[in-house]
Amino acid sequence: MDLFNEMAKAVIEGDEEKTVSLAQEALAKGVDPMEAIEKGFAEGMKEIGRLFEALEIYLPQVIISAEAMTAGVDLFRQHLLSKGGETSQKTVLLGTIQGDVHDIGKNIVKIMLESNGFKVYDLGRDVPVFDFIEKVKELRPDIVGVSALMTTTMVHMPKLIEALQESGLRDQVKVMLGGAPVLPEWAKKVGADGYGESAMEAVRVAKKLVGLSSEGERA
Repeated sequence: MDLFNEMAKAVIEGDEEKTVSLAQEALAKGVDPMEAIEKGFAEGMKEIGRLFEALEIYLPQVIISAEAMTAGVDLFRQHLLSKGGETSQKTVLLGTIQGDVHDIGKNIVKIMLESNGFKVYDLGRDVPVFDFIEKVKELRPDIVGVSALMTTTMVHMPKLIEALQESGLRDQVKVMLGGAPVLPEWAKKVGADGYGESAMEAVRVAKKLVGLSSEGERA
């Protein structure tokens, strides 16, 4: 859809005014907000991530693009909240595992979860297993969502699950894994409760894990 391409382009260019305008256009046309975020704004942010990794752009441009995306998504969020069906009050503790400084994908998942009514506690990137455990004890989230973008860091994911078990917390929280090198078979093998290949799938899986009805998932 041309509208999605325009949304992605606006994010890449860091045009906050344009992202808001395109979000308004999408709503006027009856486009599903979640689909618009996933196929429009998020695709633009993924391209920004690729350019940043390739050293073709620098951190200030990433921040500008992220702010532009957030502005557009906020409009969608206000629309969803005004319809009154997207306030689950379920909580997710989110972070990129230790040794890994890639967080654009995680940030997109955060936005998607928040847009669907989840309360998200974002620990950021390069988060040690110990910090995850301490925050689970403190915050008692419904879900722990962990991402990794490198095979050398995803090895810490099963260590986190083991630490939750050893701390007596494993039965109190659902664990979701995601990131480019993570495969669903591996996630299941290491004891995760769920896996999200994309941000939209992560939302669907999160809802399922906390027992939310799939009805009303789309605005």
